[in-house]
Amino acid sequence: MRPDSDDTMNPSTGLLLLAGTPIGDSRYVSEALRQGLLTADVIAAEDTRKFADLCRRAEVRPQARVVSYFEGNEAQRTPSLIADMESGSVVVLVTDAGMPSVSDPGFRLVTACIEKGISVSAIPGPSAVLTALALSGLNTDRFCFEGFLPRKQGQRRTRLQGLAAEDRTMVFFEAPHRLHDFLSDATEILGPDRRAAICRELTKTYEEVIRNDLASLATWSEREVRGEITIVVAGALPLTPDIDDLVNQVNTLLASGIKRTAAVAQVSARTGADRHELYDAVLKSTQD
Repeated sequence: MRPDSDDTMNPSTGLLLLAGTPIGDSRYVSEALRQGLLTADVIAAEDTRKFADLCRRAEVRPQARVVSYFEGNEAQRTPSLIADMESGSVVVLVTDAGMPSVSDPGFRLVTACIEKGISVSAIPGPSAVLTALALSGLNTDRFCFEGFLPRKQGQRRTRLQGLAAEDRTMVFFEAPHRLHDFLSDATEILGPDRRAAICRELTKTYEEVIRNDLASLATWSEREVRGEITIVVAGALPLTPDIDDLVNQVNTLLASGIKRTAAVAQVSARTGADRHELYDAVLKSTQD
């Protein structure tokens, strides 16, 4: 059966529904998720046992055929799910928590559907990324999601080095047994004073948010930590430009024939330096 849809969906084939599931408390099962599960022909679940437990706790009794769809069998299972949809079936994809294909299985199936012209839609649900970001107390205007960094220390440190100058707030996932290693590397590479928040067991009974600098959080994480972990790290502060370097940049432009006011404005716009202070510094260097 096909849930209510708009005219953009292809009526000649089935449908893939990416169903966001609660990241903790089963009370966050939405009515849209209930209806999606009840009208599905096939439900592809990352863990069929956890899915069955969610249905029990949420008192949802889907009649669909339930199959497993996880990292280890994605390549094998995708063609059969595509065949189901090409035959007109509605396939609902659920992962253990959150939105499928976001650090979870699903991307392979989505791209296969797009290639086959099969409609893809979503049932939104709770997000650990946005929940942690909102609770962190850090800047939410601009952020980036980095997911899980590599498990091997060398590769993890390389990724962190590439993020050292990132000025957006960063959101990471990490396993509890690797949390201390992550925070130790982040402290060394991003700086001990960088503000961050560890968000643990979001929406669950023992939800906990610890806000501090990276060095303090690394020390805190030496204890045994359990549960689902989301880490939010403040972006890098803009570097204060060296005034002598800025004056040299202006003088280079002056030597090329650009007028002083225009040269100062150009360097100021490029570096974020105060235009009036830079103009006074240029004049002073000329007098000296």
